[in-house]
Amino acid sequence: MSAQDFLVELGTEELPPKALNTLADAFLAGIDKGLQAAGLSYEAKQVYAAPRRLAVLITALATQQPDRSINLDGPPRQAAFDADGNPTQAALGFAKKCGVDLSEIDQSGPKLRYSQSIKGKPTASLLPTIVEDSLNDLPIPKRMRWAARKEEFVRPTQWLVMLLGDQVIDCTILAQKAGRDSRGHRFHHPESVRITSPANYLADLRAAYVLADANERRELISKRTEELATRQEGTAIVPQDLLDEVTALVEWPVPLVCSFEERFLEVPQEALITTMQDNQKYFCLLDAEGKLLPRFITVANIESKDPQQIIAGNEKVVRPRLTDAEFFFKQDKKQPLESFNERLQNVVFQEKLGSVYDKAERVSKLAAYIAPRIGGDAQRAARAGLLSKCDLSTEMVGEFPEMQGVAGYYYALNDGEPQDVALALNEQYMPRGAGAELPSTLTGAAVAIADKLDTLVGIFGIGMLPTGSKDPYALRRAALGVLRILIEKQLDLDLNDAVAFAVNAFGSKVKAPGLADAVLEFIFDRLRARYEDEGVDVATYLSVRALKPGSALDFDQRVQAVQAFRKLPEAAALAAVNKRVSNLLGKAEGNIAATVEAKYFDNANEFSLYSAIQQADQAVQPMAAARQYSETLARLAALREPVDAFFEAVMVNAEDANVRANRYALLARLRGLFLGVADISLLG
Repeated sequence: MSAQDFLVELGTEELPPKALNTLADAFLAGIDKGLQAAGLSYEAKQVYAAPRRLAVLITALATQQPDRSINLDGPPRQAAFDADGNPTQAALGFAKKCGVDLSEIDQSGPKLRYSQSIKGKPTASLLPTIVEDSLNDLPIPKRMRWAARKEEFVRPTQWLVMLLGDQVIDCTILAQKAGRDSRGHRFHHPESVRITSPANYLADLRAAYVLADANERRELISKRTEELATRQEGTAIVPQDLLDEVTALVEWPVPLVCSFEERFLEVPQEALITTMQDNQKYFCLLDAEGKLLPRFITVANIESKDPQQIIAGNEKVVRPRLTDAEFFFKQDKKQPLESFNERLQNVVFQEKLGSVYDKAERVSKLAAYIAPRIGGDAQRAARAGLLSKCDLSTEMVGEFPEMQGVAGYYYALNDGEPQDVALALNEQYMPRGAGAELPSTLTGAAVAIADKLDTLVGIFGIGMLPTGSKDPYALRRAALGVLRILIEKQLDLDLNDAVAFAVNAFGSKVKAPGLADAVLEFIFDRLRARYEDEGVDVATYLSVRALKPGSALDFDQRVQAVQAFRKLPEAAALAAVNKRVSNLLGKAEGNIAATVEAKYFDNANEFSLYSAIQQADQAVQPMAAARQYSETLARLAALREPVDAFFEAVMVNAEDANVRANRYALLARLRGLFLGVADISLLG
């Protein structure tokens, strides 16, 4: 079967840069899906995307659809005909479904069967529909119309290339008649570009100053930016999404170094970087110490004979932006940071929970409660909590919302606040996402935990629980943040007490009954997913959850211990024993005695187990006190032999009530030892 290369290129007005990759991938996926559905084989597929074009190249595409046969099984013969051999409704219905007369249906086998051979069509006749369907399915939130046309697309279309081998596919899609003429760079080569063959697509466009391959443009920008930065004795900040966006903005990338006045470096560099990246799409440069250099890299879409003009133009454009940042910074510094709190009394945090100022006061008290319990300073934490929201009403954060916390840090330092208090104003928002950095100071950790617990308790307290994917107050992220700070920074805080404190701080604004339990349940539920991601079995998590430890750190230490215990050869048997004992104790009538009395033993195995339990108890007490849970479980593993011997030789439900009660007390002691770490009966 013969095969030829296929190329489709849709030319448009400039496509939205942030969506270019998504559109390109979806275009390729749609065409691939159409080819597969039609049974058309090919060797390779490739998508190309530039600001004014989306293109797909299919290498060695079959030029003819293969013939295919359809075999449909119908009802069994006995159901298809009655006793007199007349066709039943089932037989007639099957024939109707196949669109033929019953006489054309094969009746020789155990079931009625219809076979049809469908002749394959030429690929050229199938491609217009495949391309059109793919374009219609693109993920475009808002389509537009242009001129007086009824066609809709993400941007107005300008041309269409569709070639199968050397032949133009005769069709019209999105108001464009297919041809073999593309267009070059808007300025360098505005004339049309004849595509000589699908395989020559990239080369034909390169000659017209268009790099159609987004990967090639990205690589070129990345490499050249790095070279220019090194020449300036700096390193470029190149966030992946910014690199993708710049790649999607240019057809012929030419990175250039520009500069700005050094006086702007007195402004917090985060504000300068934010405005240059977000508004101007520039790559900023840092020196070896991580300080901003008064230079940046812009990526021009033109190879200018006088690049100095482009550089001067960019420097002129960036100056007002940096001047704004400088103005806001100087304005804000005219008054102490604390004075901005007044404005927050008029800013609503949540209508039922009061203002942002009220939140800052609650966070201050809760942080002061938490700090000494994690080894921090209560006064510093209280101060940081009080100042924590001040920068939200500054000019700087009003203009650059992503500066919240960062601006507070600079203003607090400017006011002479202690270093950890200043840092805490930024660290309160940490971790800012999955895997993001954690607070470096105990003051910051206290405020970060307090802020998150206050939000959790408040929003839960007015009944606004997250549902499905809706979580407007980011409560899941807050809960995970609390857990990460406590576990990864090894901070031992009893969340039962901290949440109770937070509930009290709200007073009558929240419905208190059951609130603390609901919040704690929600927080510790988040651990389940965390452990699943780490490859920890859910049964391990549940065995610790059953004990409801209040400290996330303690919870984690127990989980790690149970994980280690499960690798021991005795683990499975001891888990099964714990399950058996748990079931027995659950059925016991009356209270189980707290003490075991040796006088009721009537079997050597009872003495052996009792002795082993006493020795284990003595050995693990200091371990448990030091939270050496792995060592505790490893020591308890030695109980396997006396436990097995006991169950082989001893009938727990003895006739004598005293003997029976004593055996229950002995088993309760055994179970109690394990419950000091986890409920391992749940591992079975």
